[in-house]
Amino acid sequence: MPNRIRGISVFILCAILVLLLRLAQIQLWEPESFGKHHINLLEESVKQRAQEFLLDDGRGEFYDKNGRPLTRAKVPSLVLFPFLKDMDWDVEALSEILNVPPEEMEAAVRAAEKPFVFGRPLTEEEMGKINRLNIPGAFAVQTETDRQEIIAAQLIGVVGVNGKLFRQRYPDRPGAGRIPVGITGLQKGFDEFLIPEENSRLVFHVDGRGNLLFGLQVKYISPANPYTPLKAIMTIDGEIQREAERIADLHKMKKGGIVLLDIETNSVLALVSRPNLDRANPFSGDGSKNFPVEAQIPGSVFKTVIAAAAIEEGIVPPDRQFDCDRPITGEGEAERKLGVLDFPDSFAQSCNYTFAQLAKELAEKDKNLIEKYAEKLGLLEPVGWRGDVFRFPDFRQLPDEEGGRVFLNDEERRDKNFAALTGIGQKNVRITPLAAANMMAAIARGGEKKQVRFVSEIRYADGSTMFSFPEQRMAGENISPDTAKALQKLLRGVVEKGTGSPLNRLPAAVAGKSGTAETNRYVGEKQLLNKWFVGYFPFDTPKYALAVVNLDVFADEGSVLPIFGDMVKYLHRKGK
Repeated sequence: MPNRIRGISVFILCAILVLLLRLAQIQLWEPESFGKHHINLLEESVKQRAQEFLLDDGRGEFYDKNGRPLTRAKVPSLVLFPFLKDMDWDVEALSEILNVPPEEMEAAVRAAEKPFVFGRPLTEEEMGKINRLNIPGAFAVQTETDRQEIIAAQLIGVVGVNGKLFRQRYPDRPGAGRIPVGITGLQKGFDEFLIPEENSRLVFHVDGRGNLLFGLQVKYISPANPYTPLKAIMTIDGEIQREAERIADLHKMKKGGIVLLDIETNSVLALVSRPNLDRANPFSGDGSKNFPVEAQIPGSVFKTVIAAAAIEEGIVPPDRQFDCDRPITGEGEAERKLGVLDFPDSFAQSCNYTFAQLAKELAEKDKNLIEKYAEKLGLLEPVGWRGDVFRFPDFRQLPDEEGGRVFLNDEERRDKNFAALTGIGQKNVRITPLAAANMMAAIARGGEKKQVRFVSEIRYADGSTMFSFPEQRMAGENISPDTAKALQKLLRGVVEKGTGSPLNRLPAAVAGKSGTAETNRYVGEKQLLNKWFVGYFPFDTPKYALAVVNLDVFADEGSVLPIFGDMVKYLHRKGK
């Protein structure tokens, strides 16, 4: 018997010790990050004795280059708390201000289980009148909401509450189950700067049944740090971005994109991706994909690389002629017969035989030459801004951006047939529309390639600058200024007398290169194609580099020249 009593006593003591340790864990060690779900017990306990309405989640915001907010809007709203249904409140006076029946307002309160926004946005006069009524549980306040129209949606990216992702990025921070994180785009790249420290909310204390504890006033809780939330100032121009999206939709772009760069600063002024992002279900279909930063088959746009290599390697003397009635293999007849052409006319008319032959000669000279010149023109590495920012080494503004490629392996580099197909931008060649636009900007500048900026600076909440992203050159060699000058003439020839001739009637002189890439994907017997036009303008005083691509279209549809032309006409008309 004594042994049994002793055993029971030991068991009880152990159980008490376990309970004490559990209480210590809850109250002392992990009150703000408890369990595998990292629950903030302090906040949850407050929720049990309070009703609250979130005014602002505290996350940083994106603005366009002119300081206009892009993703959130402040809306003057009437917030009603559901405990009003148990009170005698002046619903007649409130309904008179809003010009709505009092029965409608009372019905909305009776149906509510938590605080809610009632009715339409308010005017400043209405806000003043409502707050002067001093009705407990009725407040006219500025609420934050997602904009109905969010431009550059894929570039800015998607935000969501993802506890697992939050814990991976911020293992030492509480709040994994409630704090939104950036999942794609710039939201992902700048998440460290935009992640909220604290939200803004209205709080009422209530009893165990959810009834208002009279004598306690509403509390407005907001971040104590006057420097947050931070503001990310983008380089895009909101007006140009909206017009670019309108033009894409006008021409029924289903899959593809538009990239417009400011050549002087090498910054993105507009970036459009289609299809549109469905904010209610962002990862359904292709809406969340940012096609301008995904590597695509470029077709004849890649002939610009072969042209640069051929010029610098001295294999296209002025008197050299090419039989453009021949196909890329050199045997038989081409589907598109162009006759005998010199090198400039071969480029203007996009003769496949010429560039297949030149690519084979370059590969025979050095199997790495084609990739070398693709790198010189900035087509292989991601071109978005990267560098050291405070404690973040090698910070990338747009981490989702892909790089390009020419060959998959050394065997392909040594194969003449691969070289021929590579010379016309087929087989395994991939580049992004963003990199293609950046290549055109580099050529227009005389060969110097730069990183592309999407965000120019990060500002504190008070408007002072936290960090400015400087213009930066891309690493590696550039093409020579003489080669750039020669390419400028070739690109202008494409518009003056070649495949881009419909653009020769525009109010600004354009230089550029077209491309129609075979994808080897079919719908029935019809092959899907990628259609490109990339270039810059005005030719004599380059200001803009522009890339337009329509993906997975049939041969008889999806021309990109009208889209490119409408962008040029808009910018010229606006004097941009």
